[in-house]
Amino acid sequence: MRIEKRNIRTLITARLIIVTTLSVAAVVIQLSTVSFLPLEWFYILILASYALTLLYMALYRWNTRVRFQAFLQMIFDLLLISALVYVSGGLSGNMYFLFIFAISEASLVLGSRAAYLIASLAAIFFGVLADGMFYGIIPYFHEGQAPDLSAGFVLYTIFTAWTLFFVMAFLVNYLAMSLRKARAALGAARRELEIKERLAAAGRMSAIIAHEIRNPLAAILGSVQVLKGELALSEEQGRLMDIVIGESRRVSQTIDQFLNLAAPGHEIFMTFDLGEVARETATMLRMSGELDERVTFRVLPEGARAPFYGSPNQFKQVFWNLIRNALKAMPDGGALTIEIGRGPKGGVDIRVADTGKGMSAAERDRMFEPFYSRFEGGQGLGLAVVRRVVDDYGGTIRVASEPNKGTAIGLTFPASPGDAPGKD
Repeated sequence: MRIEKRNIRTLITARLIIVTTLSVAAVVIQLSTVSFLPLEWFYILILASYALTLLYMALYRWNTRVRFQAFLQMIFDLLLISALVYVSGGLSGNMYFLFIFAISEASLVLGSRAAYLIASLAAIFFGVLADGMFYGIIPYFHEGQAPDLSAGFVLYTIFTAWTLFFVMAFLVNYLAMSLRKARAALGAARRELEIKERLAAAGRMSAIIAHEIRNPLAAILGSVQVLKGELALSEEQGRLMDIVIGESRRVSQTIDQFLNLAAPGHEIFMTFDLGEVARETATMLRMSGELDERVTFRVLPEGARAPFYGSPNQFKQVFWNLIRNALKAMPDGGALTIEIGRGPKGGVDIRVADTGKGMSAAERDRMFEPFYSRFEGGQGLGLAVVRRVVDDYGGTIRVASEPNKGTAIGLTFPASPGDAPGKD
């Protein structure tokens, strides 16, 4: 685990709070008793802790070996806690709970392995101290501290303390790991939000630029069409004029798709027939030459009405982009079918199926990404527009496709008019 210098500062602050709390508790206990308690050595150890804190702050300011300093602080904290346990009477006192703070600090600052190491050292220090005092190897700090304890009780208390130390190490490690994961996830989310904000700003600027390009482009296209009709052009000049007109229309369509994706305008909502919109869109594509006789096109059920409340213009975009995408997948012709029916709970189901070259799993996963296209010369905007419209209506998309077996795209829209965006 990488230790940052600010972790040392946190460790110093935490131990300063703990030492101050113990000092205040000692003073309160001293003032609340009738007789004066012999706490001189307790205060001496507290003062030693403050002195060590000053030393740690100096090391924090000038020392660069932060891991060494962290372990040094932990070892001295264990020694101080052991001294407090000894002064308070060992097992007859209640200071050995302070080892838990050292274990917690080790986990939060140094990592899981350090927490188990400090827990092991705490178990050794406390076990040696308790056994030594019980068997007379280590004298009690005051003669009156020697309790009448059995060996079984001493062993039971030691093993209970050891269990507490290691359980605490495990729990704090688990919490620390969860905290680190949460911080990492929060940092990733923050970075993702920053990226999205930058992309949104770039999208707004791009939409402004695209809008400014579209107006003069329309003027250029109209002027070239007028000149072509009025001038006596040679065959070569006419062909060049046709190229200018065709490419201008293609660029205009791309700009329109980008604007629909980046900055959709205010839409007018009404009840309209989805089947009629699909057929009108197909007629427009036939007039442009994209939908020719090589493709068999049908809207099913034939002649049936499919009323829906929404924006006809948005659904023209949906059908336009889905049909064009299907036509690109069938360069040699094929069958294209649009089925419109009632979905669950009165909703609407739209299914656009072709007999084209299909898609791989990787292509299916990316097909609705902006600026991703699996066709040569594609801008990757059409299906992104479809995705945005479906999301705006709270609908869902299903895709079934395999290489060389065609593609079927299903769209489901809810029935409630309240789900339609922009409804007045």
